[in-house]
Amino acid sequence: MLTEQEVARSWRALFRGGECNQELFDRAEQLLEELRPESPLRHRLETELTEIRRRAVKQGGLSG
Repeated sequence: MLTEQEVARSWRALFRGGECNQELFDRAEQLLEELRPESPLRHRLETELTEIRRRAVKQGGLSG
């Protein structure tokens, strides 16, 4: 299990490139699973991931 600091660092590195694809989203979800369900960081990153995914779909980068 990773620490919150390690997850946050990996999260930033994951999204640094700017290009979104399903593999990136799968890796992001794996990082979220490393955090406790009650973790405030997990809640924040889940919200962020939802927004990133929504934008990718809107821009035509991913399907529904």
